[in-house]
Amino acid sequence: MNIEFAWPWLLAALPLPLLALLLPRAASTTPAALRFPFYGALQASLQSHTGQRSRLRLVLALLAWLLLVLTAVRPQLIGETVHLPISGRSLMLAVDISGSMQTEDMQIKGRQLSRLTAVKLVAGEFIKQRKGDRIGLILFGDQAYLQAPLTFDRSTVRTLLDEAQIGLAGKRTAIGDAIGLAIKRLRKEPASNRVLILLTDGTNTAGNVDPLKAADLAAREGVRIYTIGIGSGEMQVQTPFGVRRVATGDLDEANLKAIASKTGGRFFRARDTAELAKIYALLDRIEPVSKDEQTWRPVDELYFWPLSAALLLSMLIALSAIFGWRATPAPVEVRHA
Repeated sequence: MNIEFAWPWLLAALPLPLLALLLPRAASTTPAALRFPFYGALQASLQSHTGQRSRLRLVLALLAWLLLVLTAVRPQLIGETVHLPISGRSLMLAVDISGSMQTEDMQIKGRQLSRLTAVKLVAGEFIKQRKGDRIGLILFGDQAYLQAPLTFDRSTVRTLLDEAQIGLAGKRTAIGDAIGLAIKRLRKEPASNRVLILLTDGTNTAGNVDPLKAADLAAREGVRIYTIGIGSGEMQVQTPFGVRRVATGDLDEANLKAIASKTGGRFFRARDTAELAKIYALLDRIEPVSKDEQTWRPVDELYFWPLSAALLLSMLIALSAIFGWRATPAPVEVRHA
């Protein structure tokens, strides 16, 4: 362990009290006075005591100033380096929240759910189980937005996913922009940790970046992309003539397969929540677990010790001035009329 100063440059304030010695003294405007003959002897007898008190107050004041400067530089007790091994993945989730994700063609326990609701249920459980993994979240529609950077705070990421609403980022789908944003956020990660899981139910209809060109860039940056196509492709609709099956969505499987292939990932098709859950379980097996290490040094703040001492000295100086003034009789002067 050793003591360090957080702001050592504030030590430059130490000589500031010396400036008081360099300032010119104010001229005395007290008129001449007629003193009693015995005043000189009385003053001489008192000067020794008041001089000692003044010097003591000066020493205390300088010591208090030294302690205040020491407080300002923030002394810290730095502990020994602690190595924290971390075993986990760095996964960025990119979730489509375009208008088509409200289509209710997903099923769970016989209930019809919208595609986004199904993703929230299954992906939320997936996030919950990622203990030791860094998880990030991107939501995209007309544009892509980073909702959560890579973090160990899984509960916050899950909450942000649960709060996602259809159309929050626009009604269309910008797959290329989502990939580009993920590349930017994963660029600082080790090569083995750059993984993007992209969930969408449609084709690229918005954005400034072509998905295949974004995939080429991802491949150069070492980002593996696993694409998941959401939606059963049909849904049941109640009509006057009974229940009919209606085709839904325009999932561009060819492009999603090409994106995954270019980056060394895989394409998955999720027609219901059960398939989606199986995909996440499969990702655990095919995506290797990375091993990382973080270092941490405990820091204890010490500034409150010199600050407390400075306050105590200030109180002593104030008490000394009050009681010393009362104990010293004032010189008696007779002024000219």
